[in-house]
Amino acid sequence: MRLIIRNAQIVNEGRIVTKDVLINKNRIEKIDHSIAIHKELVCNEINAEGLYLLPGFIDDQVHFREPGLTHKADLFTESIAAVAGGITSFMDMPNTLPNTLTNELLEQKYALAAEKSLANYSFFMGLTKDNWEETLKTDTENVCGVTDDGLYFSKEDGIIANYPEYIEKIFANSNTLIALHSENDAIIKKNTETLQQQFNTNIPFEYHPIIRNEEACYSTTKELIDIAKKYGNRLHLFHISTLAETELFDCKTPLHKKRITAEACVHHLWFSDQDYKKLGAKIKWNPAIKSEINQKGLFDALQSGKLDIIATDHAPHTIEEKTGTYFQAMSGGPLVQHALPSLLEMYHQNKLTLEMIVEKTAHNVAEIYKLKERGYIREGYYADLVLVDINQSWKVTKENILYKCKWPPFEEQVFQSKIMTTIVNGNIVYTNGVFDYTPRGMRLQFSKIR
Repeated sequence: MRLIIRNAQIVNEGRIVTKDVLINKNRIEKIDHSIAIHKELVCNEINAEGLYLLPGFIDDQVHFREPGLTHKADLFTESIAAVAGGITSFMDMPNTLPNTLTNELLEQKYALAAEKSLANYSFFMGLTKDNWEETLKTDTENVCGVTDDGLYFSKEDGIIANYPEYIEKIFANSNTLIALHSENDAIIKKNTETLQQQFNTNIPFEYHPIIRNEEACYSTTKELIDIAKKYGNRLHLFHISTLAETELFDCKTPLHKKRITAEACVHHLWFSDQDYKKLGAKIKWNPAIKSEINQKGLFDALQSGKLDIIATDHAPHTIEEKTGTYFQAMSGGPLVQHALPSLLEMYHQNKLTLEMIVEKTAHNVAEIYKLKERGYIREGYYADLVLVDINQSWKVTKENILYKCKWPPFEEQVFQSKIMTTIVNGNIVYTNGVFDYTPRGMRLQFSKIR
């Protein structure tokens, strides 16, 4: 079955042009003005006049919680929320139960996704103190990379980024992309102990960015970059949250030649430390949401090319797990359904252009991970596409939340732009609030040399 999208304003590769797009099976067959279809061919048609057509958002950092933590989320529910939010592909973290620390467990997650996910998918191999030899077996054409995100160096210790000798060993031997969370555990511990003396267990949530402060982020990010440069390794740094860190990154080298890349996350762009008094634990993330100065620094770094992509770090917890004292409330929150609408809101606020949103959520993600035939609106590429109406407002309410955890940090927010249709591999999986649950996403494929 063919599908033709007519009169769409296509946002792609730095330009906006009005054209038709013809899709045949999984792929884009033709992009042109006024595509003619032979009358004998069966072809569905979408009139996209007044709408913008974007390549699907590729989210390189989500926690969909399956297996083992499916009371919070699972591959089916979160992929539904993702496609409703214009995300057509995701890369999932290894901190499920059990942690994804062997290739056997990794393949079990792929099998689950093949059964359940409406979006395309990939899964990171987990990295801890004891599984280095196993990570060397990771198939770089079929797996997005290796990460410590959400894991710990050992059961007693903090994140791997705080162990430079081990990082050196990893970088000296790895031939794949390694993605890391960079914060300094010692600084965080010291700051926590200082505030505990003042507040005991009742530390106000607005002190989260004081505990996980700029120094904690900068010191470890700098150390990781220095080691990666020593070995010429392929390093990607998740969720950069400070202005100081952005100064460590290169904006002169073309992206396809960069060996060190980094991202901003939606919550660090949308919220600031001024929002803790109202939202409290709902915006408790690690790294912490910080000051407006840091927030502006992230926008500047996206503009300059120091930060390469935008991700969500979608990490849902039940509302019960997000309540209680500072130490009881878990870090993380759901974002995939509202990420692209929030970025489009930033377009209305003149903080981002449509072309930059597409570059940072699709084109550059494809380049960083060397994704095969995705991330662009090009003939021959997979048809992962999103139609948006940038002038149709809607309100986030309890009734339209799709996350399994049933709460968002954006409740009651009015967005000026709406996701109208999401197409995954040529299949319309979502349109104007209605889902087709039949098609399943595909396993993402990558170029072998990273």
